[in-house]
Amino acid sequence: MLCLPPYRRCRLASCRRSLDRCPSGIIIIAARIVLLIAAADATITRAMTTSRILDSFDRAILRILQRDNRTPQRSIAEAVNLSTAAVQRRVAALERDGIIARNSAIVAPHALGLAITAIVDVRLTDEKAATVDRVKAQFRADPDVQQCYYVTGGPSFVLLILSSDMSSYEATTRRLFAENEAVASYHSYLALDRVKAGMDLPIA
Repeated sequence: MLCLPPYRRCRLASCRRSLDRCPSGIIIIAARIVLLIAAADATITRAMTTSRILDSFDRAILRILQRDNRTPQRSIAEAVNLSTAAVQRRVAALERDGIIARNSAIVAPHALGLAITAIVDVRLTDEKAATVDRVKAQFRADPDVQQCYYVTGGPSFVLLILSSDMSSYEATTRRLFAENEAVASYHSYLALDRVKAGMDLPIA
């Protein structure tokens, strides 16, 4: 059922009164116009209600959840001066609207024996949409590629790859780059020290 603002309801009522005095052909055309107006209003209303502006409470909740997403909602409520129920509703809305993209655990690479961290810039043979889309799909599907960015300013892509040792990394580079006809060249930079690695966004 369409929910329209009062001024639209008045317009629709006026249109219906006018239709009573019109020939049948004009009535059909006018009725279609009325339905189009109603559908457009409903679309605008949905867009306005689903767009979300983060207020100070949302931002405070996000700062806490970024540090530890297992923080009990009661503790969050005490920290931001809201009720537990209000925090629960806000967290559910943040998840529903895609602001909280997902909840996951960050695993230490060394615990899994992933000793090699490589940053790789990749240049393609051409930048045609079909080529770029195909390579994006390949990089996205490969489990050794932890992060992938399509960039400007020189290389086509910048990747972050984790491997257990150099032989494993060599096999990855052969599979993704050396044997890939879409790749013109690539350069690897091996990390000596993981100075900082995080996903926390700066929330003012």
